[in-house]
Amino acid sequence: MEKSNNNKNTNELKNCNVCEQEDLFLKDLFETYRPEKDNLIQMLNEIQEHYGYVPMYVQEELSEFLKIPMAEIYGVVTFYSRFSLEPQGKYKISVCLGTACFVKGSQKIMDRLTERLKIEPGQTTEDGLFTIEQTRCVGACGLAPVFTVNGEVYGKATVQKLDQVLDEIMEQEGQSKNVS
Repeated sequence: MEKSNNNKNTNELKNCNVCEQEDLFLKDLFETYRPEKDNLIQMLNEIQEHYGYVPMYVQEELSEFLKIPMAEIYGVVTFYSRFSLEPQGKYKISVCLGTACFVKGSQKIMDRLTERLKIEPGQTTEDGLFTIEQTRCVGACGLAPVFTVNGEVYGKATVQKLDQVLDEIMEQEGQSKNVS
């Protein structure tokens, strides 16, 4: 499998010190699955788990392996919210802005989150610790308002609860609390 030399991500990979490990992951992945289109979603799931997102150079490799056009792979990656084209933070924080949560004040939680982390929804902090997402429903309307951290649900949430959770994470990560 030949890598595109004009792809920035591929060039970055060539200069990284985990190249052999990354190549081994793809090699193992391609040995585990048959080159059939039906394996696309499962392979993308494993790629997302391994890298934390679906890098463009991996999409290219997958396109060659499965003999599927890049546009089709990109279409799947961008269609499903499970997949990301950008690296995600170690802690993915989602705030539900669905009707039940919104009515009960989830926008205040989102506003505080963006204020504390100094990023907007869809972005990741420079240190790679946090990614903020907006969701429309996590299926916990009876606990509204709700936010999640890496899938763990915090119900009947308040700005104070959010601050407490962020402080605990930052303490665990050895960072000073940045309370605005």
